[in-house]
Amino acid sequence: MEMFSLGLLLVAIALGFLRHMNTGLLSIAFALVLGRMAGIPDKAVVAGFNSSLFLILLGVTYLFSIAQLNGSLALLAEKVVALTGRHTPLVPVVIYLFSTVLSALGPGTVPTIAIMMVFSMTLAAEMKISPVMLAALVVLGSSGGGVSPLAATGIIGKNLCEQIGLSGVEGPFLTNGVLSMTVYAAVVYVALGGWRLHSDHVIHLFDLPAFTAKQKTTLAGIAVMVVLVMFFHFNVGLTSFAVAAVLSFLKVADEAEALKNVPWGTLILIGGVSVLMNLIIKLGGIELLSDALASIMTPSTATAIMGVTAGCMSWCSSTSGVVMPTLIPTIPTLTANLGGGFGELEMATTISMISHCGGISPLSTGGGLALAAYSSAAKASVPEQHRLFIRLFAVSACGVLFLSFLSWLGLFHWML
Repeated sequence: MEMFSLGLLLVAIALGFLRHMNTGLLSIAFALVLGRMAGIPDKAVVAGFNSSLFLILLGVTYLFSIAQLNGSLALLAEKVVALTGRHTPLVPVVIYLFSTVLSALGPGTVPTIAIMMVFSMTLAAEMKISPVMLAALVVLGSSGGGVSPLAATGIIGKNLCEQIGLSGVEGPFLTNGVLSMTVYAAVVYVALGGWRLHSDHVIHLFDLPAFTAKQKTTLAGIAVMVVLVMFFHFNVGLTSFAVAAVLSFLKVADEAEALKNVPWGTLILIGGVSVLMNLIIKLGGIELLSDALASIMTPSTATAIMGVTAGCMSWCSSTSGVVMPTLIPTIPTLTANLGGGFGELEMATTISMISHCGGISPLSTGGGLALAAYSSAAKASVPEQHRLFIRLFAVSACGVLFLSFLSWLGLFHWML
């Protein structure tokens, strides 16, 4: 049953990738089959659904759906980039920094990528800046900031770490995330010539519209949520719901449209995989996977091998919905089998951040959005789209290998 349970997870991931199906829905269906075969009651199968995490993610994504719908975050991004004036080499830097900060304040990785990618790809077409560089910086910035305790991935990472006995991970997780992404972002910036950019197209602040009253109210509401969560330790999900309720009452955006814009597919993906993963853990599948990984690892190579594994998995599956829930639970068994040699938090952040780096791939959400947005903005021909596809995948693969090599040197250990 251990082998069969892992096989079902692999089938769910493969079908999700090849048939463009939601892996979470497949996981719930497979959980029913697995539970019946193993003699586990349906009630115990349903108990694997993490309702607390689902509520938190729903509150956060609904609040930022409102902010995205009324254009407040997109306009804020444009105004921030306009501050660079004629200093074109600063444009990629500002996009990276703003993506990091915006993601950390609550929208999280995927919503921030969605907000910033269309804007940055339009900017790349207008200013003749490398779309590969801007796309990579958006993904890396959004990923680094996205592991904050206010954002979805950070919340998921915290929950997974607590399940294996790690507490107080919020600070180290965010530090590791931002610094590791910044290291590779600097490499991308230098390698793709960001430091020698020049463009005659300049965005001026006076060309941009002023914030409307509704947009100002929305940004003020988000600021209130951040203060309450960061300094008064309010639950981020409940606080997001409360702020969103006030914003809906004030009619800053259409409530029905905001609900439609909630990434329901992502929430189902995360919740559904958690149901199947709970059964796999119960049946010993994760312990079996840990033993298999440990058989090819030594204490010195464990983090690097896990990094490559996580990065490759993220090319065809969700980081927060599949990769992290699959690999992080294996850490305690790996530690026991290998006799230590690495920190459990070091391994958890290695898995999380290197798999996020894989998101630059056009087969993943970040790279896919970049390819679609730039093709539309630049009216790219089919050969140009193919070249962009290859270059995005190359930057993603190089990032996975580069950060895995640095993890072997102790990158994620030094930053704790």
